[in-house]
Amino acid sequence: MKTTMVIPSYWRREKALETKENDTNYDHPTPVDEDGTLARALESISILDDKDFDLVIIAVSNAPDVEAQVEQKVGEILSATPVDVPVYLFSHSHLQHMHFCLKETGGEEYKHLLKLSGYSNIRNMCLFLPHVLDSEIAVLIDDDEIFEDPQFIRRAREFIGKTIDSDFVGAVAGYYLQPDGDWLLRREKKPWMRHWDKFDRMNEAFEQIIGHEPRLKETPFVFGGNMVIHREIFRLIPFDPAVTRGEDIDYLINMRMYGYKLFLDNTLAIKHLPPPKPHPTWKQFREDIYRFVRERAKLRFQEPLPGMVTVTAEELDPYPGMFLKDDLEQKVTDACQILADTYRNDGNEEYAIETLHNIEIARTEATSKENSFLRFVELQHQWYKMMQISAREDVRRKLQEILTLHI
Repeated sequence: MKTTMVIPSYWRREKALETKENDTNYDHPTPVDEDGTLARALESISILDDKDFDLVIIAVSNAPDVEAQVEQKVGEILSATPVDVPVYLFSHSHLQHMHFCLKETGGEEYKHLLKLSGYSNIRNMCLFLPHVLDSEIAVLIDDDEIFEDPQFIRRAREFIGKTIDSDFVGAVAGYYLQPDGDWLLRREKKPWMRHWDKFDRMNEAFEQIIGHEPRLKETPFVFGGNMVIHREIFRLIPFDPAVTRGEDIDYLINMRMYGYKLFLDNTLAIKHLPPPKPHPTWKQFREDIYRFVRERAKLRFQEPLPGMVTVTAEELDPYPGMFLKDDLEQKVTDACQILADTYRNDGNEEYAIETLHNIEIARTEATSKENSFLRFVELQHQWYKMMQISAREDVRRKLQEILTLHI
């Protein structure tokens, strides 16, 4: 089965330059005057026993004015880091050429689906590029991870595309090993977390799914940096750009709505070594609010449609289901009031105000009248049509010529 591994790498201006208001928000983009974690990830590929796959590196800039620098920087890293597999570079200049190619071949109305801004859009490129390379399997990895299991590729391909107990295995999730080698999250518990017990619920879900047999089981959560997706799925279902965080679990929800299960393999592990997040707690909390409110809205707006299945929050318990129910706003309110008091006690009124603003954001988002379910259904229709056009031999050949091959 032809396989393409895709690794997005996120970059920003030089370390001494400040982030601007319109820059795209990523967790920890690397300054272009530093080396980041990409080379480390590439070097770890040497441990893999099976290297029968293509590798695509997506160089992502968080701002238009640094796109050329980012593309050059990542190209230099690829040239300086030999990897014993075919390696392709894809960045903002390549995206422009792909847009032009779609325009020439009758797919101009779909080029808005291909973007390099925002996590969901970039995950969609992680699906589209294996499609361009005519791969049956896409393996999604992040650049702040390293391979430690020589059998990773064998495990990744072991179940994908098969039918087990009448269920098609269209996507398999692995999991993250933390720096200490465990898969449980270790976080200092703060008073506000009594009401926002996300880490506890995550660990509860991890115990149920990762910590117990059988090896392959349906999962309510997924790690975006360790996913294996069959082309039957990635040709049909895109990530939802309206979900700016938690796009991985939202993808799982989308799959369920279209009648597919996502399975977790409790032997498919990768070491996760992320740099510290530079954002304050109130801002990370705000991103969680957006993701959960929007995912819940998609569940609430569901209606019977041919070929689709209704998904409930209870099916996704304990995580993320516990944050997709009617008490979400109350959880946000109680936690933010305590966190704001903590900031005030520390003399940080600015952060306290931002924290309390999170309460209003949750309420405003929750009362939005946009039908996010029908909007995604329309997006899915467009995605499927674009994938059909780009699967034509003449179009695929032109798209393949755009990719830069580093050997």
